[in-house]
Amino acid sequence: MMGSRPRTVVMGGSLGGLTAALTLRDAGCEVEVYERSRTPLVGQGAGIVLHPVTVRYFTENAILDISRASVTARWVRYMGRAGDIIDEKRCPYRFSSFNALYQGLLDCFDADRYHLGEAIVSFEQDDDGVNIQCASGRNERADLLVCADGIRSTARRRLQPDAALEYAGYIAWRGTVDEAELGSNLFSFLRDAITYHIMPDGHFLTYPIPVVDGASGLVHPCINWLWYRNIPKGPELDDLVTDRDGVAREASVSPGMVQERHRAQLLADAAALLPPPLAEVTRGTARPFIQLIFDCAVSRMAFGRVCLIGDAAFVARPHAAAGSAKAAEDAWKLSEAIKEANGDVVTALRSWEAGQLLLGQQVLARTREAGRRFQDGTWPVGAALSFGLYTVGDSTMS
Repeated sequence: MMGSRPRTVVMGGSLGGLTAALTLRDAGCEVEVYERSRTPLVGQGAGIVLHPVTVRYFTENAILDISRASVTARWVRYMGRAGDIIDEKRCPYRFSSFNALYQGLLDCFDADRYHLGEAIVSFEQDDDGVNIQCASGRNERADLLVCADGIRSTARRRLQPDAALEYAGYIAWRGTVDEAELGSNLFSFLRDAITYHIMPDGHFLTYPIPVVDGASGLVHPCINWLWYRNIPKGPELDDLVTDRDGVAREASVSPGMVQERHRAQLLADAAALLPPPLAEVTRGTARPFIQLIFDCAVSRMAFGRVCLIGDAAFVARPHAAAGSAKAAEDAWKLSEAIKEANGDVVTALRSWEAGQLLLGQQVLARTREAGRRFQDGTWPVGAALSFGLYTVGDSTMS
């Protein structure tokens, strides 16, 4: 039995923050979540390759049928320039979407402890706790502050000011399409596989995901796609990430906000450079969006009574499909450390930090290497994908 019930504030209410909130609550903490967005989060159709730890809360508590929140594919395929399949192997992965997982986790947490529109702007700690201030003027006192505020973490900037986001030299055009936008034949073909096309200076992939309709709550399958393209820092990149309103975006340009001339150029490039089926995928996407690819590493994750988890600590390129899994693992290991320390927050964070730093460093190194080989054309056609958290292949789902 825990000796105390640490009052805990989680800064950020996305997947990592919610997983931390749930596991810490179940470990005996009193947990409040503060999310800066005024409305429930929407993942813009973003796809997620599942890892067992990403859905561990659902499976261990028998809360959500994973088969209803994810889809399978039979094949990992490599497509040639003409649209032919040049390599094909059985697929061991399951695919989901941000929206499906977010809603499932949110439904598990206490609604009156999940506070939207509350941006934490400052915090100071002493020997006994952490004083937290929100932009709204709300003040909070906690025994533990868990910072899960994502890739552009304000907590990271405060705690590790030298750990800056480093642009990796390429971006991802992204989007989702459904059967009506593709036609049944092409949709069925792509729905059955995660499909890669390797190019001399980038790569394209598609995979199926379940998309939750915001109005009805119904789930229907879609095809999620990404086209990773090399664009160096400079005027071309600056122009590309300037949205329809003339605002230069730091990390992404949302669906509907990409300038029309950039979307037109995307379609022209797709027709000229991609296999015909993949060019059709881009043509069928009404609102593609742009994600910049970054690296970021911290040298510390624990600071007395404050810690960084998930993308607030390490930002890794997507090629290991481990971002959501890393955030979830940080949360699970933290809750285990709190229990083992009998609620002693400082002792728990001290014992927790080393393992999570090592894991973040390993994932970051593996994704950097995979990104280099994908983007310079040296990734071998037919090679096993680098999906995994601790090791390649541990993303396999039964």
